[in-house]
Amino acid sequence: MKHRVRFINRVVYIIILLWSALILSSGVIYVYNNYDYADSLAEHEALVSVKKDLAYRSWVASHGGVYVPITQRTPPNPYLSHIKNRDVYTTVGQHLTLMNPAYTLSQMMKDYTELYGTKGHITSRILMNPKNKPDSWEEKVLEYAEITKESSSKKEFIDGEEYYRYLRPLVIQPSCLKCHASQGYRVGDIRGGVSVSIPMKEYNEKAFINSLLNVSIIIFIYLLGLAVIFYGRKKAKEILENKIKDYEQHIFSLVNIIEKRDSYTAGHTQRVAKYSVLIAKEMGFNNEKIDDLYRACMLHDIGKISTPDSILLKPGKLNALEYEIIKEHVVVSYELLRDVDIYKDIAEIVRHHHEHYDGSGYPQGLKGDAIPIMSQIMTVADAFDAMTTNRIYKARKDIDTAILELKELSGKQFHSEIVKSAAIALKDVEIETDITQRPKTKIEKERFSYFYRDQVTDSYNKGYLEFVLAYNDTDEFNTNCMYGVFLHNFNQYNKKYGWAEGDKLLKKIAIFLNSIGEIDYLFRINGDDFVILNKEHFELSSYIAKLEEELIDTNVTVSYKYFDIKESNIVSIKDVEKIF
Repeated sequence: MKHRVRFINRVVYIIILLWSALILSSGVIYVYNNYDYADSLAEHEALVSVKKDLAYRSWVASHGGVYVPITQRTPPNPYLSHIKNRDVYTTVGQHLTLMNPAYTLSQMMKDYTELYGTKGHITSRILMNPKNKPDSWEEKVLEYAEITKESSSKKEFIDGEEYYRYLRPLVIQPSCLKCHASQGYRVGDIRGGVSVSIPMKEYNEKAFINSLLNVSIIIFIYLLGLAVIFYGRKKAKEILENKIKDYEQHIFSLVNIIEKRDSYTAGHTQRVAKYSVLIAKEMGFNNEKIDDLYRACMLHDIGKISTPDSILLKPGKLNALEYEIIKEHVVVSYELLRDVDIYKDIAEIVRHHHEHYDGSGYPQGLKGDAIPIMSQIMTVADAFDAMTTNRIYKARKDIDTAILELKELSGKQFHSEIVKSAAIALKDVEIETDITQRPKTKIEKERFSYFYRDQVTDSYNKGYLEFVLAYNDTDEFNTNCMYGVFLHNFNQYNKKYGWAEGDKLLKKIAIFLNSIGEIDYLFRINGDDFVILNKEHFELSSYIAKLEEELIDTNVTVSYKYFDIKESNIVSIKDVEKIF
């Protein structure tokens, strides 16, 4: 699940990055466009202003200049004193002075600046009026215009305030020579230029307000998008978690079914998971690691689904071949889990939970730190559960004894640091004392006795007699009476009729004995002898007499002995063999 969640988080992270980049770029574009639009408006105003100025200049030039009354605002132009008729008197005695296009335009620009803040300037590199001296920018533009005849524009600060500046070169027309021929100009030369500087403050303020509004809307859209992304992430995680929960529910149900194949292993995985989590917490692992360990413990025996019942449910000690077969369950568990996407992270933990610290474990014989630490924790927890649970021929240990045994195996079978933590974490756990490998229900008893059935007679074998005598003092058995039923001359019968016929006769005798209503348990021992165990005493002689009648043509005879189990202190098969 973790890597699925990590994948979702990565996807969400990428989406957030893309969404953020999109919104940021949109914001930058909007802000840029707002200020670019402000520049466009300023440029438009500059062009309109210059065109207006040039239109007025053209009109004045087309008339060779205009005569205006001499006033304080319109004194005679000292730079036109070389013109004979600069000043004239009208018939009514009015005193007029000639205003050439440049002088007229400069006067108008002065008024326009006072009214609107727009700075207009007529400039020239060859001066007639010192006021027309170009500044550094105008100087460069005029120099450039003399070559290209092109206009130029630029934004720059003047006295701490930003302006949009525009200069359009003035080309000498024939009418211009009236005033400027003395300066050496010819038609077509660049006389100078009309420069205008538009204050950007108002435009920038509008651009700022628009940008603020745009950015506010973009931030709202961005936050709304983030909310949608995180909501989508939440829903995706919920769908994934529900899917995984459903899947794990099926898997855990399968594990539960596997456990129920054996009454002893029922609850084993939950106990191992519980003990492992306690140890891992004591060792300081984070919740993510502990969650991995818990899930690994819950599934560590899933491979036993491939183990035959004849081996998995066998109550006694396994032989070498059977042990090799049951060892395969860890490999099967690993192969099952590694191919399931949500269990890839825990497959290795499960694979190595039977490895020993000294390298004597399986399946790969890993040693020391080569064994995953979570696997080693599970190994200790698994062993602790086995020690504190009743087995067929081995009673459970108490907690102190179990921890002492873990310490004795520290550095050999178990990691010493894990054992130290286990000694602390498990010292106060509650052990379920009723957990046992012995069968409890009728079905469990029948399944359990399958391993103790005599293949010839279908009665119980000597192994089950050993088991019953070992636990005879429990309410489960508590038998008091033992009858030994002995067949005589049976070897001669086998020699005469063969082993197959002998087996048929043994089965016939077992069926007869089992048909006796008072019998609780019937065992076949030593080839042709039977043992009957009963809680209550009953008279067997009449049944034996009837059995002899059944065997009259076989030359096989029958005898029996009765023993009081408790008085004779019969507690094992060795005691039976002694009295028989």
